[in-house]
Amino acid sequence: MKHVLEFEKPIIHLKDKIVELKKITKDSEIDLHDEITTLEKKLADLEDDVYSNLKPWDRVQMARHPERPTTLDYIDELFTDFMEFHGDRRFGDDAAIVAGIAFYKDQPVTIIGHQRGKKTKENIRRNFGMPHPEGYRKALRHMKQAEKFNRPVICFIDTKGADPGKESEERGQSEAIARNLMEMGGLKVPIICIVIGEGGSGGALALGVGDKIHMLENSTYSVISPEGAAALLWKDATLAKRAAESMKITSYDLKELEIIDEIIPEPKGGAHQDIENQAKNIDIVLNATLDNLQRLTTKELLEKRWEKYKTIGVYNE
Repeated sequence: MKHVLEFEKPIIHLKDKIVELKKITKDSEIDLHDEITTLEKKLADLEDDVYSNLKPWDRVQMARHPERPTTLDYIDELFTDFMEFHGDRRFGDDAAIVAGIAFYKDQPVTIIGHQRGKKTKENIRRNFGMPHPEGYRKALRHMKQAEKFNRPVICFIDTKGADPGKESEERGQSEAIARNLMEMGGLKVPIICIVIGEGGSGGALALGVGDKIHMLENSTYSVISPEGAAALLWKDATLAKRAAESMKITSYDLKELEIIDEIIPEPKGGAHQDIENQAKNIDIVLNATLDNLQRLTTKELLEKRWEKYKTIGVYNE
């Protein structure tokens, strides 16, 4: 069954009505063409109204949509000859992080991204996209390899957060995240980060220190989930919708605060409605960004990265 978000229910109801009328017209001699045309016009207006006025909580739901394209989906659409590597050479492999090399327009690049599942079995295998410390160490291993061979690094961010379990803490979760932040700050090759779904807490930040940070229009990026913020602020996780309104977690909020660099538009109804078109939108931004970054010397690249993060959080009222 197709997953329907709450704010989309009027749209789905109207679509079902149009399908029903078309079936009646096809199966009988009753001509309902005028009624169908009227409803299709009403549907187009309704979609424009709904998707042009999404609230922060609506975008949270879009970012979490179970059919939303994942890192591997975009790798298939944007890159060629992808070769995935596994393991951190210390503990094991973490399926919540995908890492490997590929060609982007005939140029070798390193790709690293969070990977969640779309079905229950795959979600369990990938820990619902919440990496363990070995996942972050695998990511760092490939970043350092990219630096050695002068390959740009492209990171896809899509996680609720890092795995919070006891075993992860015992294996050094906090240290693994902190080390990635430090190492990415000084990596001598271009780093492009793209938030494609949820960008949650330190779990997202560990892949989020880049020369440029872009976000899909309906993705989110925040230090904590709306549910977590509501639980902390008001001792009531059910007030997540209220928290989302005040947290400034949408792409438009973060663009205004100059935390991200560019908003990548999504098809009407979200990225899951048309992955090919979504990939084309990403491709336009990725290509231009990579071209601009590769024009810089290593010294210029690192200086601009330092300036970028030094000014985040500084603003004038």
